[in-house]
Amino acid sequence: MRKPIVNVRTLVAAIVAGALLVGAALWLYPRMSRSSGDSTPQSVAPAQMTARELRFASGSPQLSFIKAEAVTALPEPLLDPLNARIAYDENHTVRLSSPIAGRVTRLFAQPGDRVTAGQTLAILDSPDFAAAAADVAKSQADLQLKQKAYLRTKELYDAEVIARKDLDNAESDLRQTEAEHNRARLRLRNLDPQSASAVASGYALRSPIAGIVSERQVNPGSEVRPDAQAPLFIITDPTHLWVIIDLPERYLGKVKLGQKVTIEVDAYPGGDFWGRIASIGEVLDPATRRVQVRCVVDNPARQLKPEMFARVTPIEDDRAKLPRIQNSSLITGGLYNYVFVEKEPGVFEKRQVVLGLQGRSESYVKEGLANGERVVVAGALLLNSELSGSE
Repeated sequence: MRKPIVNVRTLVAAIVAGALLVGAALWLYPRMSRSSGDSTPQSVAPAQMTARELRFASGSPQLSFIKAEAVTALPEPLLDPLNARIAYDENHTVRLSSPIAGRVTRLFAQPGDRVTAGQTLAILDSPDFAAAAADVAKSQADLQLKQKAYLRTKELYDAEVIARKDLDNAESDLRQTEAEHNRARLRLRNLDPQSASAVASGYALRSPIAGIVSERQVNPGSEVRPDAQAPLFIITDPTHLWVIIDLPERYLGKVKLGQKVTIEVDAYPGGDFWGRIASIGEVLDPATRRVQVRCVVDNPARQLKPEMFARVTPIEDDRAKLPRIQNSSLITGGLYNYVFVEKEPGVFEKRQVVLGLQGRSESYVKEGLANGERVVVAGALLLNSELSGSE
């Protein structure tokens, strides 16, 4: 009697299990069909147009990782950028110190002020200057006295009252007094020719050139001396600067006088300044095996500042220009280099290029790229992997 009961239970369990399997199959089948039929949606993966071209639909998520920029053609450099520093142009700079000892009573110029030639920068209370002015006044009085004495002596000599010897002595005294007066006057003029009429106000320290007060190392009440090491004022024309390069010995054959150079600074990325080589040192530093090269650069906008660090690139011929790209744009495949060119929004072409000089961050393209074409600077590896995965 137990055997039929066991068979009924087994049959019921089998029927229930079969019904579950059929229900699961009916529920999964349409979803699996939709998944297999739409495995490569257009918004996720690109459609390969040719063997070297990718096209993305508008709004594709890949486009948010891709950045393209237009390339600019620039003269091809001879060398990698050389480290340099910007300095004052000493032909347009004055380091002004006081020629006499004294104490500063007034200041008329602050760092950054523009001054003209002859403008007063400071007033000094100086005993030496007062003594020089007094010497001029004393010599002037002595000169007038000797002139009168000479005239009287000459009148007496003409009347045959005195001997020729007395006239000669009077003339000699007059000439000595004239020499002493000229010495005192030239001394005062050497200090400041414009201060002779304003001795009571003190010695006026004036700017010899027009320019900008770059540095000031004096304050009211400071004692100054002519043998001080640091200048009181530095006056310079900031539109003219020097760029100093410590050139490695192996590159001496690559530079020459008058050669054009491009100058880059971190403050203005992508902005190139132009200069030319003005002098090449005659002696190498025995410790560093480098020679100092001086370039001159015009700075009309006053963007460059003395003591900035710079990168200088010598140029062979500024008429022959090549497109410059960032090294992040390059894809290397075997012996060849490639870039992705944006032909139109969402369409990118993988193109082989021939490089000229390849620097640490930028390279120059001899063949395969034209000025103004848009090159992918960010996301080139993503595009290359998409293209490789679709092959």
